[in-house]
Amino acid sequence: MSADRAGGRILFIEPYCGISGDMLLGALLDLGADPEHLRRQLGLLPFHGYSLSIRKCLKAGITSTKFDVHLASDHPHQPEDHHHHHHHRTFAQIRTMISESGLSAWVREHAVDAFARLAAAEGKIHDQAPEQVHFHEVGAVDSIIDIVGTMVALEGFLPLSIRCAPVNVGSGTLQCRHGVYPVPGPAALQLLENIPIYSDATGGELTTPTGAALLAALVGGFGPRPPMRVTAAGYGAGTRDIPGVANVLRVSLGEAAADCRPDTGEEVTVIDANIDDMNPQLYDYFMEKALALGALDVYLTPVQMKKNRPGTLLTVLCAPEKADELARLFFEETTTLGVRYRSAVRRTLQRRTETVGTVYGDVRVKSGVLDGRTVNRMPEFEDCRRLASERKVPLKLVMAAAIRACRDQ
Repeated sequence: MSADRAGGRILFIEPYCGISGDMLLGALLDLGADPEHLRRQLGLLPFHGYSLSIRKCLKAGITSTKFDVHLASDHPHQPEDHHHHHHHRTFAQIRTMISESGLSAWVREHAVDAFARLAAAEGKIHDQAPEQVHFHEVGAVDSIIDIVGTMVALEGFLPLSIRCAPVNVGSGTLQCRHGVYPVPGPAALQLLENIPIYSDATGGELTTPTGAALLAALVGGFGPRPPMRVTAAGYGAGTRDIPGVANVLRVSLGEAAADCRPDTGEEVTVIDANIDDMNPQLYDYFMEKALALGALDVYLTPVQMKKNRPGTLLTVLCAPEKADELARLFFEETTTLGVRYRSAVRRTLQRRTETVGTVYGDVRVKSGVLDGRTVNRMPEFEDCRRLASERKVPLKLVMAAAIRACRDQ
């Protein structure tokens, strides 16, 4: 279940060096989540024999917060290393443990949802019912604390709309309980389905199943940073020290701000094709049909093509949702074997139409307005042509009279 609860507040996650449960929790603590409240809430879970470590550290010069779980007679857990040998629990046991705790309803619901996604992913991979899945790595005490602790920390920032950049999963291979797998591991890859991921030159596993499950359960949308006014940022440290790389997860908190986006105009699609073997009479018919289908503009440009043939660049400007339909028109009504698409931005003046009286009759005049000021005026050509024909006067006189009348008005 997404934590996208509307409202103007945004939490933006940047997993440029991957994500694990302890990195996200560390980032939220660095952002301002109360560590003492976290300890008290985690104390409501029905198990003991662990302690928490929350400390500041440097990762490639970036001050960040490192969150660790220390188990009795154990070392701090290694979220990016899958060599854990803690007590295994089924999803059914974990769900009961969380559901019957004294945690808030929001924390219980979202923590169970994250584990349910893990169980479904593991079950699909190992052909098991989710209820019976044993969590070998992620079912240990430290991972339960990572997931529940993340929900506790997040609750303090609600209401939130949670967004996330594309996820770096790392590269190479990793050693799991059943053998060697390429990065990301099977469970993480299953959980990242339909989420934009990539790999860079950083070797090893960067995104763990726990981190992937938290993203799948919490994030309402993936992509570039939305327009927002950032009020705070937090950095959660990973365990590994990677040469030349800040192994941290950054989160930003702020208010949605539509007016932060620069006025870049209207997005349009440009479709064009080079043609050197078509009867010129067909272009007029194509242009009429394209405009009838909603093209914003259609034009022809002379070009020199291969074998020194003169040709025509046929270009259509349209709204993005019209692109496929108009591309089909190219294939149906021209001789081209292919078309090119590209995105562009157009800016247009605010348009206004008014009618002015002249000695020859009424003429509609189109005006272009910029910041409330009229910067262009042009008489409607068809009106002027009709009046010129009716009154037996030159067309240019009718057009000039319309311009004068508009200026006087």
